[in-house]
Amino acid sequence: MTLTCVALGLDHRHIYGMTEKMAKAGVQCLGFWTEGRPETLAGYQKRFPELPRFDHLQDALECGADLALISAIPVDRADLTVQAMRHGMDVMSDKPGCTNFEQLEAIKSAVQDTGRIWSVNFSERFETAASTRASELVEAGAIGTVVQTVGLGPHRLNRATRPDWFFRRDCFGGILTDIASHQIDQFLHYTGSKSAEITHAFTANYANPEAPKLQDFGEINLRSAKGTGYIRVDWFTPDALPNWGDGRLTILGTEGYIELRKYVDVGGRAGTDHLLLINSGTCEKIDASDAGLPYFARLAHDIEYRTQTAMTQRHCFTVMELALRAQDMADAK
Repeated sequence: MTLTCVALGLDHRHIYGMTEKMAKAGVQCLGFWTEGRPETLAGYQKRFPELPRFDHLQDALECGADLALISAIPVDRADLTVQAMRHGMDVMSDKPGCTNFEQLEAIKSAVQDTGRIWSVNFSERFETAASTRASELVEAGAIGTVVQTVGLGPHRLNRATRPDWFFRRDCFGGILTDIASHQIDQFLHYTGSKSAEITHAFTANYANPEAPKLQDFGEINLRSAKGTGYIRVDWFTPDALPNWGDGRLTILGTEGYIELRKYVDVGGRAGTDHLLLINSGTCEKIDASDAGLPYFARLAHDIEYRTQTAMTQRHCFTVMELALRAQDMADAK
């Protein structure tokens, strides 16, 4: 059986990796639809010149694909998700998968009614091989029981190339809904938590007064029965860094700790996917770039066999619920 997909909305560059990695997992893309001419369109067509563009959304929804890849403007993702499900497709959405609780409830209802899969591509875990190796080490007991994570998600603003919607709170959902959903996913995953309490949430606009709706800094504290977590996200990556952000994750266990330097190792080795493992018998830096990205093949398996090996539906719902709850808490201050 050859699985197929269709791309709905190209407004974020994550659609490049989503399309490419599902193709590597054996899923054939039938084409794409997007509103207007987003800045990412030229790059998508350069990478995938063979893919046709559907002139109308309805044509894309009725193309018979098994999976919809959705990377539209964040506020539009939930509606596209529901429409895709009601046309018989499972969904992989870029993060955030929704921007408010009303949208999340609509997606939950669609999942309940249709039996379709809603999966959000939390790329800071699913598209970094170091995260795969960390999962293997944690599962093997290399650092004992995980009791805390510290997730840092700095990003480069690239103000001149950002579309108008990027600076509109009603469109992007807030910095905690958006970027911090990655770190919430990692906290739940590595601590083995089913849910968590948001004990602190804060956002600010420190450096962009000309864009008053933008939040350029955010932080969250979480607590579950398994441990605690701290999250910091921002739009302050300086120009000298050779990539978009020095994303890091520290996983503290009762018998050691792991640090992931996912995208760059400043002052250290070249390349990506650096993992530091420190426990009673090991203190070393590991090149984890060969650990693989199993999420995409697992999602293809789930689509075909109706399993939940890539990510449970409960986990996906919980991550977005916590991100929205944190955003609401911060906005209320």
